[in-house]
Amino acid sequence: MPVSNSKGFILYVMIDMTLEKNLYAVRNRLASGSYFPQPVRLKMIPKADGKQRKLGIPAIRDRIAQHVLKARLEPRMEGIFSDSSYGYRPGRNAHQAIEAVKASNRKFDWVIDLDISKFFDEIDHELLMKAVETAVHEKWLLMYLRRILEAPEVDEQGNEQSRQGRGTPQGGVISPLLANLFLHYALDRWLEIHYRQISFVRYADDVVIHCSSLQEAQMLMQAIDERMTAVKLRLNQSKSKIAYCKDYKRRGKHEHTTFKFPGFLFRPRTFRKTGSHAYQSFMPDISSENQTKIRASIRKEIHWHNTSQTLENIAGKLNSKIRGWYSYFARYGMVSLKATMYCLQEKIATWLRRKHKTRSRVKGWQRLIEYMKTCPKLLYHWETGNVLSIKQ
Repeated sequence: MPVSNSKGFILYVMIDMTLEKNLYAVRNRLASGSYFPQPVRLKMIPKADGKQRKLGIPAIRDRIAQHVLKARLEPRMEGIFSDSSYGYRPGRNAHQAIEAVKASNRKFDWVIDLDISKFFDEIDHELLMKAVETAVHEKWLLMYLRRILEAPEVDEQGNEQSRQGRGTPQGGVISPLLANLFLHYALDRWLEIHYRQISFVRYADDVVIHCSSLQEAQMLMQAIDERMTAVKLRLNQSKSKIAYCKDYKRRGKHEHTTFKFPGFLFRPRTFRKTGSHAYQSFMPDISSENQTKIRASIRKEIHWHNTSQTLENIAGKLNSKIRGWYSYFARYGMVSLKATMYCLQEKIATWLRRKHKTRSRVKGWQRLIEYMKTCPKLLYHWETGNVLSIKQ
């Protein structure tokens, strides 16, 4: 390849050289037993409830090393995991987990919605290593896994702190695999042995358990609370709850008739088939929190007061996000997603008003409609044809 002075090519060469250097160093240190991970960099991520969670970001070399270990461990652990576990596993995804929950909703009236408090931060290292030793016997693998677990953390101010025998960084390559293994023995296997009559679905640390009666759900909730204490975890008492799967057949009353499962809110929803009466079914829909996040992302991603940019520029910045939202949420929450995307339609119409210096809201929408007709594939949600009807 001829030498180029372009910044893009220079950056590519620098990344390639860095990767080769890291691969060489990691290979040598793993082979010699001298590999020690660097401290994990912490970043605090805001949560919907106003609190923050820790995201642990390993160094590049440590991510490479974790990939190597994960490649060795994952195939053998896949033979251990429960069929009711769906999160961070090859060939499995959240939509499959949601389908499993939907199937159980039809069979069971009651759901336990579990929330484990600070799960990734509080996994006990000794209990985790006991779980690992059921599948791993090579001393070198056990040694490196323990070193990864014990690597200190560095906060955003540069202060280094010990893990104190707890936690696996949420952001580490191997953390989801280790977390799945821990919860397999802490919860999945325990439920399968002692409560065969129930049905459960777990996606990472999001767990829903279906029961036949309220009394059974209450007794099981208490037993799970005790089980979590035994494995040095805690239930979030304010978020864990028992919900009633209310629909057109199940018309009883209960304090909770909704529960969340990754990104969706299961709730009583009204449907109407052609030529028939409306009926109520207990189904998933995009949660209000995720609708709010989408609207916030639309507001923040684009500088909507900048009229020098083009609609093509706006589309280029937003299309990958819109494609992701439709890929995940449209399957079960199309109506709500379309309503949420109306926020984007309004933003574009208002931006067109500013760009063409008119105060007329109607004219802004008219220009938007013209774009949609002449460039129907410019924005992804236009291309799908699933655009909320225009309101003027």
